[in-house]
Amino acid sequence: MPIDDSLPFKPVRIAVLTVSDTRGPAQDTSGDLLVERLTHAGHALAARAIVRDELEELVARLHNWVDDPNVDCVISTGGTGVTGRDVTPEALQALGGKDIPGFGELFRWLSYQSIGTSTVQSRACAVVVRGTYVFALPGSTGAVKDGWDGILGPQLDNRHRPCNFVELMPRLQER
Repeated sequence: MPIDDSLPFKPVRIAVLTVSDTRGPAQDTSGDLLVERLTHAGHALAARAIVRDELEELVARLHNWVDDPNVDCVISTGGTGVTGRDVTPEALQALGGKDIPGFGELFRWLSYQSIGTSTVQSRACAVVVRGTYVFALPGSTGAVKDGWDGILGPQLDNRHRPCNFVELMPRLQER
C-alpha cells in the first residue's frame, strides 16, 4: 500500500473503547495494543475507557465521544461476537450513522487468513456518525493486529494512496 512521503502526516485524534464485562485496566491487553499501535503511528490518544457489555452504557459513551470536537475517530475492541452479551454492533447501529460495510467485510477476509472459518463469528463493523468514524473490532489482540495493521493504520494515514479515510473527514457532514 503506497504512502506518499511528499505529504506531511496529519495525526488523527482517536478514542479507544474496550467493551468487556471482565476486563479492567490491568487485563486490557487489546486496548493496550491498540493504543501502542496508534501512538507509534503518530496519532493522538484522545480518550480511553472500558465499558461493560450494556447497550445503554455503550451508546451513551459513544454519543459523548462522537459529539466531542477533540475526537475524530473511535475504535472499540470487544462485544462483536454472537453471544447474548455481545452488543457492540447494535450500539453502533443505535447511533444512527452511515454504515461502512466494506470495513467488516475486509476485516473478516483478513481475519480468515489468521483464524480460518472462526472469523464468521465476528461482527466487526463501522459507521460514520455526525462526522466521526466509529470502528468496532473483536476483543482479541489478534483482531486488533489484523484490524489496525491491515485496515485502520493505512486508512487513517492521510498519505495513503490512492485514497484514505482522513482525506474524507472534512466532507463527512456534507448534505
